[in-house]
Amino acid sequence: MNALHALVLGIVQGLTEFLPVSSSGHLVVIPWILGWGSPSLVFDTTVHWGTLLAVVIYFWSDLVNLVVAGWNGLVKFSLEDPEARLAWGIVVATIPGALAGALLDKWFESLFQKPMYVGVALLVTASILFLGERIGRRTRDTGSINWLDAVLIGPAQAFAIIPGISRSGSTMSTGLARNLKREVAARYSFLLSVPIIFGAGLFKLKDLLETGVTGNEALVLVVGFVAAAVSGYLAIDFLMKFVRTKPFYVFAAYCLAAGAFVLAYGAFVR
Repeated sequence: MNALHALVLGIVQGLTEFLPVSSSGHLVVIPWILGWGSPSLVFDTTVHWGTLLAVVIYFWSDLVNLVVAGWNGLVKFSLEDPEARLAWGIVVATIPGALAGALLDKWFESLFQKPMYVGVALLVTASILFLGERIGRRTRDTGSINWLDAVLIGPAQAFAIIPGISRSGSTMSTGLARNLKREVAARYSFLLSVPIIFGAGLFKLKDLLETGVTGNEALVLVVGFVAAAVSGYLAIDFLMKFVRTKPFYVFAAYCLAAGAFVLAYGAFVR
């Protein structure tokens, strides 16, 4: 991988981590189509930390408030404060994804070598986005988020470990199906991404320490990290404004077209 590849894939990671179109799926399909070879595990970890930096910067004040509210709720043994409920709800919703990543890591990694599976998963993501819009009434605010929301959104995030299933798409659509407003579901999804991306990065950090990094690899990693962080921040800002007035149908249509293209390309070109 060279710096140009790192720049392109870093931008792709940043945009598609938060837009509901599956970053993992794009990181499998784009190198496959362009003949670049699969990104290394070290690179994948690095660009994910770039998107983590983006969401932390964008929601810094929200995250600080959640940590304080969650701690106060624990000390007082009370979750009357909606922000405390949200904080501990995020903890609960993170558990399924953490367990799935730890127990099924090797199986999920094998799917990254199967682009045709990604094509099918993108079609599933299109269906999830469409159903979320059709089912939800979009009447509930942040203060109404409860334990049942966390229990249902958590497995949706775990399901998205499969490349081609959008993490943001599945969690936001589950929120919509629970009648959360779009901007509330989006904020919940982005805040929920912080512990899972951080945890996944720590889990893979041992691989980075074992393999080490050469001078040329360091440049590639820096380019990928910065590209992912900048494009990720812009993607979050765009989507938070987009969801205030517009539905997710355009992203469902994109995933439908992308999935169909991948399957057709694999069947008739490769």
